Amino acid sequence: MPEDKPKKGKRTVTVLLTGIVLGIVLWSGFNAGMEATNTETFCSTSCHEMEVNVYQEYMDTNHYVNRTGVRATCPDCHVPQEGIPKFVRKLQASREVYHHLLGTIDTPEKFDAERMELARHVWRAMKETDSRECRNCHESLSMDYDKQEPRSVKRHEQAEEEGLTCIDCHKGIAHRLPAEYDPEQDIPGESIYYDEANTSL
Repeated sequence: MPEDKPKKGKRTVTVLLTGIVLGIVLWSGFNAGMEATNTETFCSTSCHEMEVNVYQEYMDTNHYVNRTGVRATCPDCHVPQEGIPKFVRKLQASREVYHHLLGTIDTPEKFDAERMELARHVWRAMKETDSRECRNCHESLSMDYDKQEPRSVKRHEQAEEEGLTCIDCHKGIAHRLPAEYDPEQDIPGESIYYDEANTSL
């Protein structure tokens, strides 16, 4: 006996509405998870590796406390603000969760043994995006060279001429440089300007 059309139509509408509601719930949960993992608190205390290593270093820099009171938090520097790049970065972070579970860098000694490789990954990513996350707060067009030290003005002008990006010059601005880092072996243009002094924002 053929199924009557009103019942089939109601079932189709029910399935569609259920799918839409389920989709909204899943997307909301995913988005809430992305935001919950995108805070300084999460970055600094959710895993031992960050809390005892890079977060301690970051607290001693001008990105944490400075004369202007403007703080750049962990996600400000390490997570894009835009939707798709942020989603991609969060997917990449699954590798970090995997290594956290393995205990790959769960002691300061293990972390320091991997520091150079970890730094290279971050530097490469920042270089590829023209230091996008730095530019959320710092923009060369907004720099007032009259308020900068002559040395900084010269370096910023030279960086613009040579097409350099923030990370080319400011390695070590928020975290300790790896012991193996040799500015003389760095990519041309990078070695001259790396910033170990954490200059003021």
